Amino acid sequence: MSRLGPLNWTAIVLTCQHKDSVYAFQRELEARRQRGCLAADTLLLTVCDPQERLGSGGATLNALLVAAEHLSARSGHTVVTADVLDDARVLILHTGRDFPWDGCGRAFCTLPRIRTQSAVEGPVCCLDVLLDCLSTQVCPGSPPGVWVCSTDMILTLPSKVVMSWENFSGVQVLALPGDVSYASNHGVYLADGQGRVRDIIYRGSEDRIQQAILPDGKVPLVSGPVFFCRGVAERLLQTHVMPPLDGCTYLGMDSGAPALFPVFLAKSDEHHTFTVGPQGAAVRSARAVLWKTLRGTLLTMVYIADGSYDYMTLSGKEHICRLIEMGSERETLSHIQVGVNVLHFTGGRVINCILEGDVHVASGAVVQHCHLQGPIHVNSSCLLSGLDVTSSTPVTQLPPTSDIIIQGHRVQLGKLKLSVFTARLDDKSKLRFIKDAQIYNIFFFCLRRPEDLWGAVSDGGDALSLLDARLFPVFQPYSGAVGLEGVRWLLGGAGELESWRGSWRLSLKEVLSLTDQEEELRWREELFFRSARRKAADALRDQSDQSLLPSIRAAVLGGQQEALLNTLDSVAAGSGENLGVAARTLACIADVLGCMAGEGRGGLRSGPAANPVWATAFSLLEQRDLPAAVQALAHQRQCWLSRPDLLVRAARHYEGAGQVLLRQAVMSAQRFASVGQGDMPPMGAWQEVECPARLDLSGGWSDTPPITFERGGAVVNVAVKVDGSRPIGARARRIREPRLLLVSSSRGPDCRVSTETVCETLQDLEDHCQPHAPGALLKAVCVCSGLVSFPSQQPLAEQLLQRWAGGMELHSWSLLPHGSGLGTSSILAGAVLAAVYQCTGRTYDSDSLIHAVLYLEQVLTTGGGWQDQVGGLVGGVKLARSRAGLPLRVEVEQLSLSEEFLTSLQQRLLLVMAPGCEPVAVRSMMAALQPLVLGQSLAGAGGGGFLFLLTRDALQQEIVTDVLRSTQGVGNFSVHTVELDMDGISLIRPS
Repeated sequence: MSRLGPLNWTAIVLTCQHKDSVYAFQRELEARRQRGCLAADTLLLTVCDPQERLGSGGATLNALLVAAEHLSARSGHTVVTADVLDDARVLILHTGRDFPWDGCGRAFCTLPRIRTQSAVEGPVCCLDVLLDCLSTQVCPGSPPGVWVCSTDMILTLPSKVVMSWENFSGVQVLALPGDVSYASNHGVYLADGQGRVRDIIYRGSEDRIQQAILPDGKVPLVSGPVFFCRGVAERLLQTHVMPPLDGCTYLGMDSGAPALFPVFLAKSDEHHTFTVGPQGAAVRSARAVLWKTLRGTLLTMVYIADGSYDYMTLSGKEHICRLIEMGSERETLSHIQVGVNVLHFTGGRVINCILEGDVHVASGAVVQHCHLQGPIHVNSSCLLSGLDVTSSTPVTQLPPTSDIIIQGHRVQLGKLKLSVFTARLDDKSKLRFIKDAQIYNIFFFCLRRPEDLWGAVSDGGDALSLLDARLFPVFQPYSGAVGLEGVRWLLGGAGELESWRGSWRLSLKEVLSLTDQEEELRWREELFFRSARRKAADALRDQSDQSLLPSIRAAVLGGQQEALLNTLDSVAAGSGENLGVAARTLACIADVLGCMAGEGRGGLRSGPAANPVWATAFSLLEQRDLPAAVQALAHQRQCWLSRPDLLVRAARHYEGAGQVLLRQAVMSAQRFASVGQGDMPPMGAWQEVECPARLDLSGGWSDTPPITFERGGAVVNVAVKVDGSRPIGARARRIREPRLLLVSSSRGPDCRVSTETVCETLQDLEDHCQPHAPGALLKAVCVCSGLVSFPSQQPLAEQLLQRWAGGMELHSWSLLPHGSGLGTSSILAGAVLAAVYQCTGRTYDSDSLIHAVLYLEQVLTTGGGWQDQVGGLVGGVKLARSRAGLPLRVEVEQLSLSEEFLTSLQQRLLLVMAPGCEPVAVRSMMAALQPLVLGQSLAGAGGGGFLFLLTRDALQQEIVTDVLRSTQGVGNFSVHTVELDMDGISLIRPS
């Protein structure tokens, strides 16, 4: 089968061996649901094995019973019924035994991987990789039933997994290739040519494993995933009430049934010892029940020849190598202080850490879940895990050697919680005690009594496991808890043997069994969020283009929003003159508030931002008192956190606050608007200018703030006449009356509309920053051009008479429809400014006009970028750029193109306008025109306005018109010719 969409599980059951793990593991499952990794309606359960050494078979039966019980309750049944499995897809995952290299077991071992496409940032564990593999590659397409899998390995599969499910009945297993030598420590399926499994060989001899070799020279490893069809799963479930199998379940235990373990036994002779002893008869009886229940069930194998199976072994060296080889990033979910000198870091791995100061991580070393302060040198093949900042000093005093493994464990002894440190130079799991000889290198160079480690032992030479050796000090009788320095001498560092002997010590096995996994996972989560906040602050201060939304979502889902908001407040308040950083930070605070409201709750993010209770903060922003403004915003924010609708409204005000700062940032362009003073023309003499429209050819949106000053912008556009004329213009003249007569004309659907506004007092100019007010653009020109001063104590009439000996009559017009997408409003602002400058005898150039319009549009509060005015004020085809940084400056380069090319381009450009055209009709138009054009695009910023065409052949106006007339649903339309304008803004001399 080809790859399908992710399987939507009915239930996922995670089993664990320690009852104290249930809450911690359940919390981890729920966190993955919150992050969107698991479906909202999937039943998530964490189930503790009812007894120790139950085995995976008994754990499966118990987990299946618990899943069926919860699904029965969800369906309204009062007893467990197998019918709930009819349409269910259940996944049972076994977390298995303790893992020496991670206190939370193999399932929650963090890997050096990042989900680059994830909407929510978070650590990636073995469990996540396995869930993704099963849900998206192995299991999609399977019928209802139960999947069972261990979590002690990493599966890597090709993008397409071929598994046939047509009329499937029975049990199907997934096998991956392995070498004979590797298989000697694992399980192998022995199957016939049709894929029917005849036997399962666990840790068999080489001769026995040779029987399973496939044509590719590999053997099919027992790789984890096993599928039980619905019928088999229902029959298996029925055994939970059959003695002695009822002893495998919690229900049997609560009913007084005797415990039974293990349940599912392989056929091979290697396991015959399990059937002897006190429970031998019960185990044989259990096997008989299973044989009777499952007899005749077909067990088939699917072999994935190009997949790989990586079992997480007990070898520390292999574990370190695995972490090195798996990661492509040098650091994962970590914060490394700027300026830290990292030695050969490309070959090391830092996972979920905070590193401060001079911390060297050598090639081949791994540091995970640590907060360290330098100077520290982590040598090759070393592993540091779970160390907090207080451990930094003892780490610096360790011997400078490789192959050291140091772990901090959070353990609980009754009601006492403390940290225990383990340290090892090697990963040998067993040693033999030899009387009067040195034991295990420097560990026991002066140790002669094995009872110091294992208690009473015999002289029989039995193998003694380091896992059981009480090496690691926890308490001193008089000084209390022992820190990392207590294990330093084990690694060859300073320390006293007698002090070590006199302490209360634990073995690694005891440490792992006593690990407070909830506290351990909480420490990792705390590190993750602390690191994320530091990285967010760095990204904002460094003006990185990294998206912070995944981190913001993670913080809100993890209940860390208050700490994140405090961090963002600090960044905004401390950004100094860098208004772009402050503006982006306020926008991030708006994102946090929006996430707190919840997706789809509280209303639309876009909306007004002028509630009077926020006015004090906004006033401080306008006064450029950033620290006080941020504090005032935060104070007001506290009153808006109780409901989703209030959170969304608060987010709007933070976005509005960010816009204030963006306006101030773009206003820095004013310093490049250079205007001189010349002779004024006579009173009453009209000064008229005309401008072409513009077509955006490439780079649009890179001119808009904040992109244009954060990352830099580059746009190629062209000045054009429409139907042979420049469609945008303005004229001005001085008049005797000390007032402002403002007339704006625009083209409507069927006529031209004119609006006349008279300003006789300064109060008439108060709405110059409200874009929808009558004559707002012309009023803004009067203020920004220096025609008048606003605000001012001097009356308007007095200003006009003193400066210009009278008032001003100002006209503007556009022959293009509103929303044409041809840059009308910005070009019109440039035209009006030029007319006023001409009328008042001031000198300017196109470069000054471009920057003056940028400033004016911020005053008008319409915002916007610079490409529109560049396109219409400067003639021809040009490339305009702005460099990253403030103040914002635009540089324009006219492109030198041949006359032949310009003529060819001009003859192939056309504009289509269809007033009121719906998106469906636009798609029909574009589809109908596709054979005629090399390219076509809607000119408006929002995908509206004119449709402009670059036709394959020259002079296609009539043909385009005929095609559109015959296209159903287009309605009223018109086709316009385009002529390149090489002059740009032009002064029209009086005739």
